[in-house]
Amino acid sequence: MEKIEPGKRTGWRASEEIWLDAAYTLLIESGVEAVKVMPLAKILNLSRTSFYWHFSNRDALLDALVEKWKQRNTGNLIRQTEKYAETITESVFNLFDCWIDSNLFDARMDFAIRHWALNSSKLKDTLEETDKRRIDAICSMFIRFGFDQRHAEIRAHTIYYTQVGYISMMVEEPLADRLKRMPDYIETFTGTPPSRAEIARFMARH
Repeated sequence: MEKIEPGKRTGWRASEEIWLDAAYTLLIESGVEAVKVMPLAKILNLSRTSFYWHFSNRDALLDALVEKWKQRNTGNLIRQTEKYAETITESVFNLFDCWIDSNLFDARMDFAIRHWALNSSKLKDTLEETDKRRIDAICSMFIRFGFDQRHAEIRAHTIYYTQVGYISMMVEEPLADRLKRMPDYIETFTGTPPSRAEIARFMARH
């Protein structure tokens, strides 16, 4: 008999991913207050028994949502700062991929987590630690290209807080407009204009 890995079960038990995906949708659309077992069961047309097969309680589901957020957004952001680049401008373009590609960085989830943290001291602490990890990664990216610690920290904070502002203000703009501004953002954040080849490569992948 084939062994079925945890989280991959189907049938009346459904799967962990199905419950987590449904909880994610409720979180970003209606806030954490809406993420409850019975509404999720109704949406999925599944029983509460199915839920408790995968999660011990609602808190366990919420913890899984936070972990999903950390692995996706923070994990990908750090990987993008460490991605190969020949120049600081190319490296910042790699980071900017996060702001364009929701598969790398889910801005809606980041917004939902920040809103949730307003009423959760535990999550607020986690958010502060996460923001620090992200800023430290961006700072290390600048140091790798010869910037001193002080200037690297200032530039890292500027880049990160600019993006957090986009998220917190729920800024919506045509992708073409944002892409057009990004070379100028690069020059502002690094002090160096990106090359035509770097701009072309960035535009081509978006």
